[in-house]
Amino acid sequence: MMPKFRLFLLLYTLITAPAWADDGYRLWLKFDLIEDAALRQKYLSQVPTIASTSTHPTVQIAVEELRQGLGTLLGKPVAVKPALGANEKGISFKLNPTESGISEEGFKLQTVGGTLQLIAQTERGLLYAAYELLRRVQTGTSLEKLSVTSSPRIQLRLLNHWDNHVGTIERGYAGMSLWKWYELPERLDPRYTEYARANAAIGINGTVVNNVNASARFLTDEYLQKVKALADVFRPYGIKVYLSVNFASPRILGKLKTADPLDPDVRAWWKQKAADVYTLIPDFGGFLVKANSEGEPGPMDYGRTHVDGANVLAEAVKPHGGIIMWRSFVYEPDPKGDRFKAAYDEFKPLDGKFHDNVIIQVKNGPIDFMPREPFSPLFGAMTQTPVSMEFQLTQEYLGWATHWVYQAPLFEEVLSADTHAKGPGSTVAKVLDGSVYKYPITSMVGVANTGSDRNWTGHPMAQANWYALGRMAWEPTLASEQIADEWVKMSLTRKPQAVATIKNIMLKSREIYVDYTSPLGLHHLMGEGHHFGPEPWLNKARRPDWTAVYYHRADSLGLGFDRTARGSNALSQYAPPVQQQFENPATCPLPYLLWFHHVPWTQKLSTGRTLWNELVHRFYSGAEQVKWMQNEWNKVKKDVDSEIFANVAGRLLTQEKEALWWRDACVLYFQEYARQPLPAPYQKPNRTLEEVKNLVDIYHLR
Repeated sequence: MMPKFRLFLLLYTLITAPAWADDGYRLWLKFDLIEDAALRQKYLSQVPTIASTSTHPTVQIAVEELRQGLGTLLGKPVAVKPALGANEKGISFKLNPTESGISEEGFKLQTVGGTLQLIAQTERGLLYAAYELLRRVQTGTSLEKLSVTSSPRIQLRLLNHWDNHVGTIERGYAGMSLWKWYELPERLDPRYTEYARANAAIGINGTVVNNVNASARFLTDEYLQKVKALADVFRPYGIKVYLSVNFASPRILGKLKTADPLDPDVRAWWKQKAADVYTLIPDFGGFLVKANSEGEPGPMDYGRTHVDGANVLAEAVKPHGGIIMWRSFVYEPDPKGDRFKAAYDEFKPLDGKFHDNVIIQVKNGPIDFMPREPFSPLFGAMTQTPVSMEFQLTQEYLGWATHWVYQAPLFEEVLSADTHAKGPGSTVAKVLDGSVYKYPITSMVGVANTGSDRNWTGHPMAQANWYALGRMAWEPTLASEQIADEWVKMSLTRKPQAVATIKNIMLKSREIYVDYTSPLGLHHLMGEGHHFGPEPWLNKARRPDWTAVYYHRADSLGLGFDRTARGSNALSQYAPPVQQQFENPATCPLPYLLWFHHVPWTQKLSTGRTLWNELVHRFYSGAEQVKWMQNEWNKVKKDVDSEIFANVAGRLLTQEKEALWWRDACVLYFQEYARQPLPAPYQKPNRTLEEVKNLVDIYHLR
């Protein structure tokens, strides 16, 4: 009797005990017992059984995810059987390649009689349907009379990993690379499967496993075998593998005299290399290329164009169904120019000249993932060549892993921006999904914030940014508030007051960060190279557009970069209605004021304050709001896991210290130009500008 009793006790404990000692490893696949017994019973009455006979690996994963997830959520095993009996309630799978109203990856969830049907054209669609059902149970959503139809608006929904073959991650703040290259292909770390599960659950269907500053080594037979091993793990989850490639690979690996894209031997080398890759990985996605940017090799080294470079690779992968993602992040060091204009000037004249399996990958803003940027003018300008959105999840410019910044409001701000490309309503989201120009390829990518840290992202709250990218790539019009609500309930707590409190912090966190680092459209004030902490005084670097003074243009008269017709005329790259929105400093939205105008220090703004007084107010109130974040977080201590609570609480203390550093550095530096006292009630920092500058040397050691 004792062994049975012990087994019962163990099962009872697992089912009823609160999920403490959680370190964040399970991400949004945290299927802890639903505390509300009545709600559990209601779900159990609707989904007591799963019916499936499929032997397809992807459908088997869907069945197993439902069996395990529902079992632990509802506190009772959910049976799996070949079929449901007459009038028996449960879940059924229906694969119908001709199902109308959905795309290849789409699905339907509907209640028919007592059966909850998961319907899709493909096995991948059934997997996404299973995760949607689990999300609804996790978040307490009703399953009564369910009638859901969902298809992804964006075809290619990818993570870009800036991981290197030596195990480091460029701009990575969560440990070393997930990919243990020295163990592959012989040993497959279990985290590879967990990574695939997490991505499939939010609709991500592709991953670029290496850095855009690519080592040619990834195209060697040695490393292609390692990539194949990852592809084999990811495939059942509907995830394709892509590679960043070094454009000089024909010369580096092939020992050719050149990498000129118009050289016949170079073209032949790329075709053979592509054939080799697809022989190993038949569903390989394609290549991502950073060329002639920041020292990376490219076609312009040989007097050729981006079209020449992209098309030779496109020809190589096209017979295998592959694509080329060619980054537009290209800019020349011009002390008298405006980096804002570089990508448009480079790529707009080439529109329509790329092969149809090339997509131009464009950063969300024209500079480089700043805390706030206007949308890139290339969105809406490329009428014949598809463009992809590139967001940055890793917090290169958002305080690394010590600042809590929920990025969905940033994504939402950009995606909802109206390009006016074909009249009002031509939002960036509609450009991306092909509604505006009927692109044959649509894509959205996020530069990954994952690493070897047990909780994946370093800062526990940064998980929400990964989650948000997947959800918004599937449906770009999703509200950041809805996404936050889902993520908190799935990852942290279902206690209503705690959910509301955490959501409120999340939704305000990005604006708080902007206020104490880059208010009113200031940008690129961070330290050179490491991109951490403030250096608004930076005036020397290896190139002028890596300095801060290049952007803020502070002088005795005012502050900001004039991008109107009187200045660099970058505004002319937008459609006329967008130009009209920004061209008048009196009506320009304050978040973008200093992006487009050099404003006098004494100019009165719409807030009633002068520019100087408003800047000081933003820097001070932003830093003060971090204390508010701490106080709000303390309110949920009893409702979230103790380990996660302590982790976030500690990081908030660091964030407060560093917010004050930003505040003091910027206020003291710009005061030298404004030559005005701090407005009441703000007190002068208790350290000098020189003392703040000395902190830079300390943080360089990080």
